[in-house]
Amino acid sequence: MTLVKFNPAKKNGSLMPGFNDVFDSIFNDTFFNDRLTSRVPAANISETEDHYHVELAAPGLKKEEFKLNLDRNVLNVAVEQGNENNDGAKNYSKREYSYNSWVRSFTLPESANAESIEATYTDGVLKIDIAKREEAKIVRRQIEIK
Repeated sequence: MTLVKFNPAKKNGSLMPGFNDVFDSIFNDTFFNDRLTSRVPAANISETEDHYHVELAAPGLKKEEFKLNLDRNVLNVAVEQGNENNDGAKNYSKREYSYNSWVRSFTLPESANAESIEATYTDGVLKIDIAKREEAKIVRRQIEIK
């Protein structure tokens, strides 16, 4: 016997009531939803006079799960995590495993100082600050008209 979620508030014009509910329950399951959504975090990139700033929205991670490395002028941010959801019961009716990995790569401009890159992870946001080389910093001064 299969249990199917019944939704009396849903009005469907189907000749077979409950037919659409079967498919809704299948595709609304977390197994399918987790696999259909993108796990690559969104990035914001900004620039100030002295630094380039990269912010990645990656909530729910631990800072130890991030791996940052610089290969020539490409900054790679990678995450690899496995998660086992188990409530400790020996006789369970549903058990889910999940595995998540992604890599974001950013090509640094020639004006970036590869020796001065700092990263912090706070409140679900990974912030990477990349200093500019001294010769690349914007010099502003007032020029006198003669």
